Amino acid sequence: MLRTIAGFDRIGEENAFAVLARATELAGQGRDIINLGIGQPDFRTPDHIVEAAVKALRDGHHGYTPATGIAPLREAVSADLFKRHGVETHPDNVVIVPGGKVTMFMAILMFGQPGTEILYPDPGFPIYRSMIEFTGALPVPVPIREENDFAFSAEETLSLITDKTRLLILNSPANPTGGVTPRSEIEKLAAGLERFPDVAVLSDEIYSQMTYDGMEHVSLIGFENLRDRLILLDGWSKTYAMTGWRMGFSLWPDGLIDKARKLAVNAWSCVNAPAQYGGLAALTGPQDEVASMVAEFDARRRVIVDGLNAIDGISCRTPLGAFYAYPNIGKTGWKAKALASALLEEAGVAVIGGPDFGVLGEGYIRLSYANSTANIKAALERIERFLKTSK
Repeated sequence: MLRTIAGFDRIGEENAFAVLARATELAGQGRDIINLGIGQPDFRTPDHIVEAAVKALRDGHHGYTPATGIAPLREAVSADLFKRHGVETHPDNVVIVPGGKVTMFMAILMFGQPGTEILYPDPGFPIYRSMIEFTGALPVPVPIREENDFAFSAEETLSLITDKTRLLILNSPANPTGGVTPRSEIEKLAAGLERFPDVAVLSDEIYSQMTYDGMEHVSLIGFENLRDRLILLDGWSKTYAMTGWRMGFSLWPDGLIDKARKLAVNAWSCVNAPAQYGGLAALTGPQDEVASMVAEFDARRRVIVDGLNAIDGISCRTPLGAFYAYPNIGKTGWKAKALASALLEEAGVAVIGGPDFGVLGEGYIRLSYANSTANIKAALERIERFLKTSK
């Protein structure tokens, strides 16, 4: 019998992909399925980005690139960070990666080992906990509470840090809740971290350009006292509807950048060349379609929140970022994962049960409004009808 190391028995997964597979299977059987499960924009990648990648192929960009990415793209990332956050960064501290998860993998691998602790948001992106457990470190959940509009509490977060803490993972705007932590709370956290100089910070800002109702996204790179230990995660997947391109970037402090480069060399060599030229066109080209997509998400957000709040037994806070609604289903009488499964199998609506995002997820489900308004309205009608008839 083949034996793998113990860590592989601890590794988890992202159940949204299992739900996607089942939804696809049911659709293949002729079922009418509305997918509000997967976090994927339903827009095409803007044409000028596609054409840039096609041109790169035609121009002969078929070979390896530097492990950290082509220089023009890393320079464009630094310029984009300055444009959005007003902070000077060096292109040599940028690593182009095949998707945002890779930055999580690298950061958690660097700091996680038996006997250490890593703090992560709960509910939060499931790969955080999965990777922490894989390394043997102790995952310490930072509660993300509905009564706090799903923003993290600086005071509560700081109270969880011990002498075993090696890494703190933050996510705002957040998946799965759509919560956005306000500047005042982030400033309080940054100041409090002065007391813990040996704790690194991974700030997942993949939804940084998706905020609503005048809510400000506050990047952790704006805090000089964190620069020597901050790892920034961002990318193209959500902002530019490029999920299948597998394009992300990370910003690393001087003390970690060479370790990140070595991991890149060992793991994937480099991101494919034409995709990088597409990413370059995305950052340096027109941003009109980004604004249009966010405006459309905003309109859908209002539809889905109003619709959920009109269903007996469901209440939903208005998300201020990303493209997820995270309604409270506690008064329906259903457990979250059981309801998610029943909605898919019996009502033809794919959603994700809250426990798939952490131990504090019971009583909630996640719906992605990265789908058409017509489909969202139809899904809400099916959910309401199902809950009425299943009592």
